[in-house]
Amino acid sequence: MKKITLLLAVLAAPFAFAQNEAKVELTGNDQMQFSAKAFEVTEGQKVTLSFKHIGQLPAVAMGHNVVILKPGIALPTFAAKCTPAKATDYVPTDAESKEQIIAHTKLLGGGQSDEITFTAPAAGEYPFLCSFPGHFALMQGVMTVKAK
Repeated sequence: MKKITLLLAVLAAPFAFAQNEAKVELTGNDQMQFSAKAFEVTEGQKVTLSFKHIGQLPAVAMGHNVVILKPGIALPTFAAKCTPAKATDYVPTDAESKEQIIAHTKLLGGGQSDEITFTAPAAGEYPFLCSFPGHFALMQGVMTVKAK
């Protein structure tokens, strides 16, 4: 009986590991569009977000990133703080803004990609946006975190 239990545990281990990891792929293009406006993960999951700028324009003209924020953050207010943050790829570094950010990718130009890994926070709806000046109006969505 111990051998059967051990065998079942060994066979179930990869499935259990897969349940604790989410892989999300997003793209952004020269028409200021994300490939998805929403995605779901489960609280406590390891999330790997792969982001690729599939356009042709350079970052200085049409840069894109993904910034995931805590629930309840007013996107226009946050975006206004991003505009003067050119030196940090339009991700503000003041204490209040840092507290509002769950995770973010690098600012990318056409053909570039970035990957970030973070742990999904508590259940809720977390807005995400591109923080390049003016892009948030079209480039935004929601990461829904489901309860375990």
